[in-house]
Amino acid sequence: MKILVINGPNINMLGIREPEIYGKATYGDLLVLLEAAAGQRNVEVDFFQSNHEGTLVDEIQRAYFDGYDGIIINPAAYTHTSIALFDAVKSVGIPTVEVHISDVTTREEFRQVSYVREACIGTVMGKGFDGYVEAMDLLLGGMR
Repeated sequence: MKILVINGPNINMLGIREPEIYGKATYGDLLVLLEAAAGQRNVEVDFFQSNHEGTLVDEIQRAYFDGYDGIIINPAAYTHTSIALFDAVKSVGIPTVEVHISDVTTREEFRQVSYVREACIGTVMGKGFDGYVEAMDLLLGGMR
């Protein structure tokens, strides 16, 4: 089983950006956690982060051609603006779980809209980095 974890804009700034919302752990810490979780579950995991919408679309499409079984995506700010990411996830047909570190339902009004969600098999939010692990388990539950 191969899972691709895709993170959108500013996720590379974890530990620096608004630690009262996102915590003090870094993007590197997130990758270490997910590598360990994948190892415990006997799955292969790869990571991709970009601040650029088109690059994220390209990566979703690459996941199809490279034979990934699942995608975990934190579209970050593009959650609320990107029909292109929705179309990309929908077009590849790879089971995808949307993740948000914070609980976006308790934040600003504009964060209440997710264009990506409808193309996903599930959403995990407000659980910090553990939400990514939960997303992995959701994917694995549907793939095994």
